[in-house]
This record gives sequence, C-alpha cells and structure tokens, in this order.
Amino acid sequence: MTEPKLDFKKIILLASLIFGMFFGAGNLIFPAHLGQLAGHNWLSAGTGFLLSATLLPLLALLALGITRSTGIYDLAKPVAPWYGMLFLIFAHFSLGPAFVTPRVAATAYQFTLAPWIPAHYSTIAIILFSAAFFALTYIFSVKEIGLTKYIGKIMNPIFLGLLAIVIFIAILHPFGGLSALPADPTHYAKSGQSIASAFIEGYNTMDALAALAFGITIVRAIQAMGFKQPKNIARATATSGALAIIGMGIIYLFLIALGTMSLTKFPLAANGGITLQQIIQYYFGSFGLILFAVIAILAMLTTAMGLVAAFAQDFHRLFPVLSYKQWLLFTIGLSFITTNFGLDTIIKFSLPLLMLLYPLAMALIIPAVLSPLFGNQSIVYKITTAFTAIPAILDALANSGLATTTWATQIINLYHNSLPFAAIGLGWTLPILFGLIIGIIIARIKINRATI
Repeated sequence: MTEPKLDFKKIILLASLIFGMFFGAGNLIFPAHLGQLAGHNWLSAGTGFLLSATLLPLLALLALGITRSTGIYDLAKPVAPWYGMLFLIFAHFSLGPAFVTPRVAATAYQFTLAPWIPAHYSTIAIILFSAAFFALTYIFSVKEIGLTKYIGKIMNPIFLGLLAIVIFIAILHPFGGLSALPADPTHYAKSGQSIASAFIEGYNTMDALAALAFGITIVRAIQAMGFKQPKNIARATATSGALAIIGMGIIYLFLIALGTMSLTKFPLAANGGITLQQIIQYYFGSFGLILFAVIAILAMLTTAMGLVAAFAQDFHRLFPVLSYKQWLLFTIGLSFITTNFGLDTIIKFSLPLLMLLYPLAMALIIPAVLSPLFGNQSIVYKITTAFTAIPAILDALANSGLATTTWATQIINLYHNSLPFAAIGLGWTLPILFGLIIGIIIARIKINRATI
C-alpha cells in the first residue's frame, strides 16, 4: 500500500504538536529573565541560550530519526537492554510525576490564580486548581490520536497567536532600548562570558531529555497520519522537529530582547514569569493579567499533555500489564499528589537525578547522530556511556543533600578542580568526547577487519 505524501500541511501540523509539547514553563519564563540578566549583551546571551536550548533538543530528535528509534528505550538499548529499561524509567519519572509535570501545574497556578487568592486560602486553592488542571490533562490526552488535534490544531496555534500579538505590540511600541546594563554583571558583563552563562541557562531547560521522552508520542502521531515505513517516519520526525525548534529559537530571541527592554521600566524580577506579567500588563492594562494567564495555562497544559502521554505510551509498550489509559491515570495521579506535596521538597530530591540523567542522555544522543560513521555499533554507546557515567554521578552528588558532608565535599572539590568545565555543571563534555573517539576507533577497526 502506498503511503501518503509528507506535504507542507502535515509538516506544519506535526511541528505545531512538537512545539506545543516542548514549550512549557521554563521555555516561557527563562528567556525573559535572561534578557534582564544580560542587558546590552542580550544577543550574545541569546546565542549561548540557543546553542543549548534549541541545538541539543534538535540533536535529540535527529538522533531518534537517524537511528529510527521510537523512543528512549530503543535509543538506550545498545548499551544494554536492562540499561535501556532503567534509563526509560528514571527519565520518565523525572520528567513526569517526580518533578517536571508537577512543576508545570504549580507554575500554571502561580501565574493564573495565585495573584487573586488570599494567602490563607492558597492551600485549598492549589489543590482545587491542580485537580482541575490534571482533569483537563486527562480529558485531552485520553485518546492518543487526540493529541495532534488538541495540541497541534487548537491549543498551540491559539498560544502562538496570543504571544505573537504581545511581541508585535512590543515591537511597534517599544518601551525601551536594548542598551541597558546587565542586571547580573558577574556573569554577563562580557559577550564571551554571556554566551557561557546563557548556555548553562538553556542547558537547565532539560529539553534534550524531554525530546527523547516525546519521541514515542511524535512517532505515534506520524503513524496515525498513515506513515508506516521507518525511513518516512524518520524523515517526518527530523523535518517537523527542525521546524518546531527553529520556531522556538525565534521566539526565544524575542523574549530575551523584551526582557532587556523591560529594564528601562522595571527592576530585575525574581523570575521571568514576573517579567512577562509586567510587560503584558504595561501594554494591556488590567486585561493583561487575564491575557498572561491564558498564555501561561496554554503553554503549561500542552506540555503536561505531552509528558503524561509519553509516559503512558512508553510504559504501556514495555509493561503492557496496564493499558495506556491506566498508565495515564497512574502518572496523572502521582503528579497531582506531588504538586500538593510541596515542590521545594520534590525539587531537592529530583535535581540530583536530573543532573545524573542529562549527561547520560547526551552520551546516547551524540553517538546516535554520528552513528552512520560506525554502523550504529553498540560498542560506541557502551564506551561513551561508561566515560560519561563518572562525571554524571559526581554532578548528581554535587547537587544532592550529601554535598555538604566532609567526604562528599572533598570528592566534589577534586572533581571540580581536576576536570575542565566541571565547576559549572558541564564536566561531562570532555569524557563524552574521549569516549566517543575511542568507541568509534574500535568500531572502525571491527568494520575494517570484517571487510578483509
């Protein structure tokens, strides 16, 4: 049977789905805050931010396409099947009920109802809000095929339209220039320094890890369009993913610029959410609070839908004892509990796990992108992961509650002083490079021997 043509309309719809799943809490508020921190170095800061917040997720999507993987498990399986399953479980719980999904719900509350609720009613208010938020998440996610419709066709276009109005008005009537001094001269006083500092900000979005989690949802959406051949699914993933990431990058630069201009009217805010709220209220008055609330809820809801659906799809695939709907209820129920349990506590326990998983994810993504060079041999993944595991474990230790103990402090100080970039959380970069080179050399030797 002949498969349908991957036309422009399908690419746009898939790109809208991917954009909607990615663009959540951090993607909306980090750039605006970065603009304030960087001041007149906003463009160099934006460059650094784009390198990590768009290039790394794009590489993750390309990795899935090149290796024709349907998700996290397929990509991690070359290290070992047990490793693939373990990595999937830890990644989905970190991005799902243990941290990111509850954070999305809590952030949605913070920027919608919280300003209107008296402090003594805040506890019951967030319980009711998160219950309604996750009920909507379930309703819109319960049918897998509905994700493309609700996110790609309805919610994300509305979100982009409203955000475009804000950006367009700000461009027509700028309330300040782009020459404000950096609000954080320690990290953004010079262009080169701004690039490095902003790269870390973008790295903290963890979107490269999220791209692997969303892989199965993207593949299912493509299959629902009638594409079954792996090469066609890979091409659709890469094309639509690249378009979505480019769109995100353009919006990031506008939000960073808006954050810089806001310094002429407002002082440095505690976070980018407050900055955006002030900007929108400046242009639209009291109606701006409602407009910002709608923008925020759309951004958070589409990301929550993507996260819970990907969790349920991957777990049902590997553990079919429960149906997709049952796994969906499982992750939504845990996320609801976590949201109301206290995010500060959850973040404290989840951050070490995220710092462990992100380098390990890069140890899968980078070899996968380069896999045509070595025939996608598993030895490259194994060696690269082995080299990366040590700095990943030490990064997790440095961000855990054990970091202040005497023995841990000594180990962490030795790690930070011995390995380049370790002190800024990027100690994994050189080990990945060394592991990759060694792995490819061994793989090429095997290929050459096989052809003799």
